[in-house]
Amino acid sequence: MKKFKGLMTSLSPHWATPKWLYDELNREFHFNFDPCPKNPKFDGLSIPWCSVNYMNPPYGRKITRWVKKAYDESLKGATVVCLLPSRTVTRWWHNYVMKAKEIRFIKGRLKFGDSKNSAPFPSCIVIFKA
Repeated sequence: MKKFKGLMTSLSPHWATPKWLYDELNREFHFNFDPCPKNPKFDGLSIPWCSVNYMNPPYGRKITRWVKKAYDESLKGATVVCLLPSRTVTRWWHNYVMKAKEIRFIKGRLKFGDSKNSAPFPSCIVIFKA
């Protein structure tokens, strides 16, 4: 897989949210918690989340756990706005994403972080809300 400047590829599951996208979503939702910060020692899966959350999870094998946690937190009253790869053929998509309040498909492919190249996959915004 081709390396993208400013972000991780298949060597890492982390894809940095484009600033413009985060800012646009934050203006709409007013986030007060990010359960997936860049700090690798922080474990957002093991703690309760706040009322309005922004989640851009690692896109590797653990994504199912993150999407399930987002769905579960919404059942407790939280709003969770997720930036996810649009993987409509996966179990996690059908088990959790299809239960979301809203799914916004992003036209084209995002440029993550400082990359000059677009991601090799489509993305979407998934909103879990009670």
